[in-house]
Amino acid sequence: MSRTNRAAIVTGGAQGIGKAIARRLLREGVSVLLADVDAGAGRETAREFAELGRVAFLRADASKERDAVRAVRAAQRRFGRLDYLVNNAGIGVWKPIEEATLADWERIIGVNLTSVFLWTKHAAPALRAARGAVVNISSTRAVMSEPNGEAYAASKGGVVGITHALAVSLGPAVRVNCILPGWIETCEWRKSSQRHPPKHSDADKAQHPCGRVGRPEDVAALAWFLLSPESGFITGASVLCDGGMTRRMIYV
Repeated sequence: MSRTNRAAIVTGGAQGIGKAIARRLLREGVSVLLADVDAGAGRETAREFAELGRVAFLRADASKERDAVRAVRAAQRRFGRLDYLVNNAGIGVWKPIEEATLADWERIIGVNLTSVFLWTKHAAPALRAARGAVVNISSTRAVMSEPNGEAYAASKGGVVGITHALAVSLGPAVRVNCILPGWIETCEWRKSSQRHPPKHSDADKAQHPCGRVGRPEDVAALAWFLLSPESGFITGASVLCDGGMTRRMIYV
């Protein structure tokens, strides 16, 4: 297949990890539709990446089925095909369980988990035709927690579960994997009005067996590997990208 004859959708692609994944895809010759609820950030990123390849922006709420349908149609109309889907959009609210509302819970589950179902459902016919791949972005919070993150942890655990279910349902035509990022510093990958240099203490770095905090480029490199034919014998997998933190025993 020609390097330039592939196309992807990245949800939450305007900032943070999604933006880094979109840039990596463009550098690999993949056309990218950025789907994001932040129109200002989306337009800015599309302009910033225009010189890298074919990139378009669509304002979309990942939790809304109509927006998933619109995005798949827009990608096919703009690029003529759809090979890859990156379900990256995510939000979090950290409140004590007594203060968290049902609306908080439903919004987090909707954006972080229901979106994976909706966007994969509507992209599936095109992905089957292209023998494509899906990467879902979960979190190490699927397997470990700090206080007050019940909805976020539940949503990210659900992403792990739906990943292996989709891999079985869509295989062999479509491979589906997920990444569990740990501490990934995104401050330099935000929209221009919110960017600032990272500030990490020696302790922040030393607690990671890798000796540093993660970068969005780390997740983007792994995402590209899992989408590319080089990972052709990997599906249904959940891959940690956390500098070793979840494997380190820390006692106070």
